[in-house]
Amino acid sequence: MTTARDIMSSGPECARATDTLVQAAEKMRDLEVGALPICGTDDRLAGMITDRDIVVRGLAAGLDPRTAKVGDLADGKPVTIGADDSVEETLATMSKHCVRRLPVIDGHDLVGVVSQADVARHLPESKVGELVEAISSARPNS
Repeated sequence: MTTARDIMSSGPECARATDTLVQAAEKMRDLEVGALPICGTDDRLAGMITDRDIVVRGLAAGLDPRTAKVGDLADGKPVTIGADDSVEETLATMSKHCVRRLPVIDGHDLVGVVSQADVARHLPESKVGELVEAISSARPNS
């Protein structure tokens, strides 16, 4: 059985809940990514922040990106998948929650992220197409 661990990008970099929006944007730029997991001071996953969140929920809402904190944009409990859960469960979770990036946890530890690009690299075109269609037909999200 192929698992989330088999297709994920490992070693994710976190934005700290206490980082400013500017710091998160700079980290995204430096890592060439469009989203970062948000980790609290206890290193537990607290959410995800995307470049879109910074622009739409931060800048467009009038927040000062030099003082507004990443944690201010974290919404409740993040959607995750277990590292040893099947790829089918991973795709179902991404589709159900309309997310393009899904944090992968092992116990309480963040071990990776499965993105649409990871799915495209590792799975047949038909699976990729189904996922893109499910996510694209819903409201924009991470």
